Amino acid sequence: MPTRYYISLPDPARARGHDPALAFRAQGAEGLAAELQEALRTDSLFQRWRAGQDEPDEVDPGLGAADAQATVNGRQDDLHIDLVVTTSLASSVLRQRLGLLAGKGWQLRDVTAA
Repeated sequence: MPTRYYISLPDPARARGHDPALAFRAQGAEGLAAELQEALRTDSLFQRWRAGQDEPDEVDPGLGAADAQATVNGRQDDLHIDLVVTTSLASSVLRQRLGLLAGKGWQLRDVTAA
């Protein structure tokens, strides 16, 4: 069953993960939403992250789950960006992907059934 997550990027310019090769590249709401949506629909971000780990074979393969039906909508609201994520992925997978993309520059505002 899909879940809807309401995410805020209070300072979009600082919403970047620690590894520039994995972090958000886009600047605007639509671009950030598109990058997150791609990261949820495929395992490519996970695979790039996994390849950089000391022991890639020991990484939990469950973190590589993908949801081809995931959607992310972004909206600029004053100086921050709001993202609405709808996915059937576990929250741990969403948190891991957001951490890679945005670092600690995101906030979970609400969660509802989709």
